[in-house]
Amino acid sequence: MAKVLFKQYAPFVILMVFAVLALFVPLLPNFDEGKYNGADIAFILISSALVFLMTPGLAFFYGGMVHRKNILSTMIKSVVAAGVVTVLWIIVGFSLAFGDSFHGIIGNPMTFLFFKGVNSGVPQLQGGSPLTIPLSLFAAFQLMFAIITPGLVVGAVAERIRFTSYILFIVLFAIFVYSPLAHWTWHPNGFLLKMGVLDFAGGTVVHISAGMAALAGALVLKRRKSHLEHREVPPANIPYVLIGTGLLWFGWFGFNAGSALSAGSLAVSAFLTTNTAAGAGGLAWMFFDVARGKKPSVLGFCIGAVVGLVAITPGAGFVSIPSSIFIGAIAAVISNLVVSWKHTTSLDDTLDVFPCHGVGGIVGMLLTGVFATKTVNAAGADGLFYGNPAFFFTQLKGALIVIVFSFVMSFLIFKLINLVQPIRVTAEEEEEGLDASQHDEKYSQGTLILATTGEELVNTH
Repeated sequence: MAKVLFKQYAPFVILMVFAVLALFVPLLPNFDEGKYNGADIAFILISSALVFLMTPGLAFFYGGMVHRKNILSTMIKSVVAAGVVTVLWIIVGFSLAFGDSFHGIIGNPMTFLFFKGVNSGVPQLQGGSPLTIPLSLFAAFQLMFAIITPGLVVGAVAERIRFTSYILFIVLFAIFVYSPLAHWTWHPNGFLLKMGVLDFAGGTVVHISAGMAALAGALVLKRRKSHLEHREVPPANIPYVLIGTGLLWFGWFGFNAGSALSAGSLAVSAFLTTNTAAGAGGLAWMFFDVARGKKPSVLGFCIGAVVGLVAITPGAGFVSIPSSIFIGAIAAVISNLVVSWKHTTSLDDTLDVFPCHGVGGIVGMLLTGVFATKTVNAAGADGLFYGNPAFFFTQLKGALIVIVFSFVMSFLIFKLINLVQPIRVTAEEEEEGLDASQHDEKYSQGTLILATTGEELVNTH
């Protein structure tokens, strides 16, 4: 009984303890605004909002592809990360990712504890150049990346993971996987950055990490009953997938162009490579399906476009606009082949997160090593295509490090959670659907109703 009560009250009590502690954080005056660039501030504010829009976009994208009885449970798992990661980021996440570096491995958790001092002092990170935007705005922009990353993992464990277990996963993943990777890759003293690895907007930090966590989660949670019985699960709402794709594509302009951190020509180049790779990826997936005897599908174009976006992310500000056509197209074909291969195995990655985000991120990192050019970004490097094979092998080495770290840590996190409480719902709850069993809600025929009483809440007819 005591154990049940602890699990019931612990999340609320922990949140309230931190809420009270936050009242005692010492306040410091804001930094002199004359040191900032107004155009850059406006641009990064808009970019931050665009990246946040990707989270509900992801919810629609995933929600439209699962079984109808799991739409709400899948969508809320993406959106709830906005709450969990925001609070965690303010308390300690930003410090771990961008605080004073400990040998390039992790940030000092006390540097910006509870955002202490983020609004004051010199607007730069340890070892970095002065920023043209407030450090608090940089932190807000980075927060949006931290929010969407655990949300990507949802697609691999959908239809069978317990909601409270997933909340715990978000916390542990953000602390032990995302924050170290962000520090390695984007902190001026991070060891991957010092090694020469380039990741413009999150090929390693976001997509490879989420893809490998998805693979680990699918292995730990094992197969759904429908997967074991080889039952086809029809997408619940393909128009939702289209809406989600549009929101993701739109938000990705902030994701990649905003990573230039200034309103300049580099942001314009990243904007165009992003759009070009998305279009090429969508067409390549759809046309490749047609070449293999299938009909052109809405889902195919949407998934291919997202893979193109994933693949261009690490190189968006390092590669030329024409080469982004090749990057988007080849990544879509490779991911398509991996999805086909996955369907011949026993791996139950519900919505193909590993083949699309994991593999797409890996392909993008390697192709950045091929097509990066200092003509686009003088602060970058010339790749294999421009006569510098050493940089390609640096990208390969960096990708391998992130692959191993993300998979091992995520696998251990899922196993640890399973020791604390069952990570997977019961067979009965899975059959009933997670909307009802986890949330006492159902989405049916466009109507949201309470599962316990049948009371209609929203009628869209």
